[in-house]
Amino acid sequence: MSYTVAPIGFVRSCFKEKFAIPRQPQLAPAARGVLELLAPFDRAEAIAGLEQVSHVWLLFLFHQTLEDKPRLKVRPPRLGGNTSIGVFASRATHRPNGIGQSVVRLDKVEPGRLWLSGIDLLDGTPVLDIKPYVPYADCVTQAHNALADAAPEAIAVEWAGAALEQAQQHALRLGEPLVELIEQCLAQDPRPAYQVPEPERRYGVQFWDVQVRWHYPQAGLIRLLEVVPA
Repeated sequence: MSYTVAPIGFVRSCFKEKFAIPRQPQLAPAARGVLELLAPFDRAEAIAGLEQVSHVWLLFLFHQTLEDKPRLKVRPPRLGGNTSIGVFASRATHRPNGIGQSVVRLDKVEPGRLWLSGIDLLDGTPVLDIKPYVPYADCVTQAHNALADAAPEAIAVEWAGAALEQAQQHALRLGEPLVELIEQCLAQDPRPAYQVPEPERRYGVQFWDVQVRWHYPQAGLIRLLEVVPA
């Protein structure tokens, strides 16, 4: 038996590329976006009472990694990208039905739009459902996960030359915490875990409408080189 689902809205996100998106929600509080709801869910009735909620669960589609053939095993970045485990033991984007879930902060509610932060969703992500976070039921204090028992260790981030000034100017123009966004995302080291780049290799990614470029001058350190219009 098959079922059909349809998006209730789409996310307008600071993340324009999959690269450098935090691998879990809440790891980058400065990551912000807006969920734009579709009719009939863009009416005030659909969100009545949601202003009393601080966080919500989003069920969504990994729309850029949908696959026809299901995977039984995946290689999570957390395990170095070379160790395989069962798909249901991971949160890999390669899901049997392409469904993801994230708990995110709800900053503002208005008919047709939900303003979110702490997101880990790519721009244009289709959202299938919204559920309020219920602390007494959703927070399991005795829970454990031996595969991921703590947040990834952050690496050092430093700004070179005029890069910080560039980021601050773009932050003022955008009205977004761009400096914090860049630092929070890059401190998690977005490169593949098995990759050891040469110091001169340059990396880049787009946040909002700016391109951020950096390199790894030494192990455990990211140096930001420039923040320029994309």
